[in-house]
Amino acid sequence: MKLKICGMKYPDNILEVGSLLPDYMGFIFWQKSARYFEGEMPELPKSIKKTGVFVNESIPIIEEKIAKYNLQAIQLHGQESVEFCLELKTKFGAAIEVIKVFSADENFDFSVLKPYESICNYFLFDTKGKLPGGNGTTFDWKILSNYPSTKPFFLSGGIGIEELDNIKEISKTNLPLYAIDINSKFETEPGLKDIKRLNDLKIEIIDAFKI
Repeated sequence: MKLKICGMKYPDNILEVGSLLPDYMGFIFWQKSARYFEGEMPELPKSIKKTGVFVNESIPIIEEKIAKYNLQAIQLHGQESVEFCLELKTKFGAAIEVIKVFSADENFDFSVLKPYESICNYFLFDTKGKLPGGNGTTFDWKILSNYPSTKPFFLSGGIGIEELDNIKEISKTNLPLYAIDINSKFETEPGLKDIKRLNDLKIEIIDAFKI
């Protein structure tokens, strides 16, 4: 089970979180977010995939952020089209992982995933809410039983330590759950992560999934 810690903002806190060696670290480049990142990127362990989170952004801006911050993954959190994702994947190839986000609720139509399957590296399911992400609540994970694809996916949306038992049950199924994506449940304020709680989470993940 991979771990992505998203919504990083402050350099010292980024370094602290980096010492825990999450698999992915997310930086939000959507200006309306309270976790909008625009600072200097400290040096992180090479094993951590720096992930830029974008919402209906232009390709030139995405390219600029990839170059400036040496990103290894991009997370598309808006209404990005299949053609848009294909242009990015064609431009960067294997150098950049493309994660396409879908906002889910009990009425989610899984058929919308099919055109993206051959283009994106991963899907990410987040809770449908007023904002593109960071709503701090989970959706009904039972709908994942309708997942029609073998494409590995991230699970996001209000995940805390108390959700790990349910995530463990999902991991026992045939669903290709690849990673959990955590954010607001481990913050003292937007963008500032609580290192103790994150460390507790990592210990729980290691125990739950025998990593």
